[in-house]
Amino acid sequence: MLYTRKGDKGDTGAFGGDQKFSKNSTLMESLGTLDELNSLLGICKIKASGFGAEIENRTIKEIIEQIQQNLFIIQAEIAGADKKISREKINDLEKIIDWIEKQLPPIKSFFIPGGGVLSAYLDYARAIIRRTERRMTALSETQTVNAEILAYLNRLSSLFYALARFVNNKNGISEKPPLYQ
Repeated sequence: MLYTRKGDKGDTGAFGGDQKFSKNSTLMESLGTLDELNSLLGICKIKASGFGAEIENRTIKEIIEQIQQNLFIIQAEIAGADKKISREKINDLEKIIDWIEKQLPPIKSFFIPGGGVLSAYLDYARAIIRRTERRMTALSETQTVNAEILAYLNRLSSLFYALARFVNNKNGISEKPPLYQ
């Protein structure tokens, strides 16, 4: 059923639990931002379908698909389910970031987001990941949050920055620093 009429007064429950929460609580805000991020990653995944270069023997589409699965683990964990994001998931992100960094020139300044459609979406996802990280940090001030979740989101934003740079590089698009004029 797509509706229950139970949330019409501004409260809702977390999946699998009996407890009610205000829809503007830090938990619901965190869950909603994770959902928003996962939806945006769906767009990124579709936009990456035609991108041919592989990273660590995986396509960007495959990498994003795994990240989407991991975000569901995080959502389940903070909602109280018996699921937990593992250190191995963080290590996987770090391995991909390290591989990409070896393919690119060193960073000397900030860059204006965009360049191509895929890199623009990846940059947008990075910004939403940062917001998700801020929401999760706020949640950690009201309830216990696994430190691996915060570490995962921190690495995830670094990964999407690296992915956007990688895509631009492979497409022959130069990075443009801000002019500050």
